[in-house]
Amino acid sequence: MPKPPKLLPRNKRLPLSRSEMMSRIRSRDTLPERRTRALLSRLGIRYRMHVAGLPGKPDFANKKRKWVIFVHGCFWHSHRACKLASRPKSNQSYWGPKLHRNKERDVSKIEELKRLDYRVLVVWECETRNDRIESRVRKFFANRLL
Repeated sequence: MPKPPKLLPRNKRLPLSRSEMMSRIRSRDTLPERRTRALLSRLGIRYRMHVAGLPGKPDFANKKRKWVIFVHGCFWHSHRACKLASRPKSNQSYWGPKLHRNKERDVSKIEELKRLDYRVLVVWECETRNDRIESRVRKFFANRLL
């Protein structure tokens, strides 16, 4: 069986097209989501992932205890005052309204969950890169049954 061709270093390959770059972006099992999942497991918190029966399909949820956690990418959900949430310079007529719709949808889904008496925590991608996430999650679950 012939050997597969060796992959060239990144600087010697042709740049990816926009379509190729966007196709590599996942909606599930992202690094921020995996970091959050590891923390929840380490703290002994029971959850379900991507619960389709709840508004917004939260990343983590416990219907019995009535809590949900969304893990938001700073770019996709326009995290205010975050260096990861840049505004694209090209095709602004597309990206501006798209990112604005994402923010509006987030607000409406969170309001819907609160009307159903769910407690909601939004974890940002940048928070998963340092220790801030653990203190926020511990505070969210403080004095509550897990």
